[in-house]
Amino acid sequence: MALNWDDLRIFLHVARGEGLTAAARSLRLDPATVGRRIARLEAELDAVLFVKSPQGYRLSEAGARYLPHAEAAERAARAMGDALGGQGEDLAGPVRIGAPDGCANYLLPAVCARMLDQHPRLELQIIALPRVINLSKREADFAVTVSPPETGRLTVQKLSDYRLHLMGHRDLLARAPVSSPEDLRHHRIVGYIPDMVFDRELDYLSEVGLDRPDLGSNSVAVQLNLLKAATGLGIVHDFATPAAPELVRVLPERISLTRSFYLVRHADDQKVVALQRIARVFAGFFRDELARLERSA
Repeated sequence: MALNWDDLRIFLHVARGEGLTAAARSLRLDPATVGRRIARLEAELDAVLFVKSPQGYRLSEAGARYLPHAEAAERAARAMGDALGGQGEDLAGPVRIGAPDGCANYLLPAVCARMLDQHPRLELQIIALPRVINLSKREADFAVTVSPPETGRLTVQKLSDYRLHLMGHRDLLARAPVSSPEDLRHHRIVGYIPDMVFDRELDYLSEVGLDRPDLGSNSVAVQLNLLKAATGLGIVHDFATPAAPELVRVLPERISLTRSFYLVRHADDQKVVALQRIARVFAGFFRDELARLERSA
């Protein structure tokens, strides 16, 4: 049976995004078109690939069986593109990058801008989620993580260390200075909602001996905005501080953390030359931008 590659590609987007709207946005199509193409593929295969519910599209048993074959076709198409395109410098096509929201908000925009300046035929998509990106479900082509995964058919590359400090608004600290750890009790603490810390490396407060946050969010960007509003003190990535010049470090000689970023990819993608090259370009620009922002901190 000869299937339309575009229909297979749409199937993969819906399967990974669990919905027509997200897939349509990524594919630059309208949801009705995506729905029709899925229906056409189901008719050609004589199988129901998705179970529809108010929560979105979920793979049926037949769809789950079909998914690895569609992914194999995707890998073959990419390999064919590599073979036909050779090893030229220009990179092209859609690439989805998953990352924690702090990295996605304060690091990746400039990294992606530099990649597009050098390779304008790339189509870059940033997925910012307060959880670990699932590469096995192809939620992204590769992911930036704060700890190396321990399971799955994945390849892991350390990108760089990064640093964090306790910070607060200068006006807040002018009203209530902090010269010793005992002075911290006079301030509200901003941080992650404890039961939504999705990686042990993000459990900053317990490491520095602070209590549960008085103001919590699962988003680094929200936490930073709370600090900019002078609502309390919190742990901030050094690379995010250029976006918040009103914040100053608190007890930097006592409270300083170091973490690491890792680039994680599906093991099968090691065979795809284009993705290998894109990952190398990304890693280089990522390290450069992180170093630049930390120098500005």
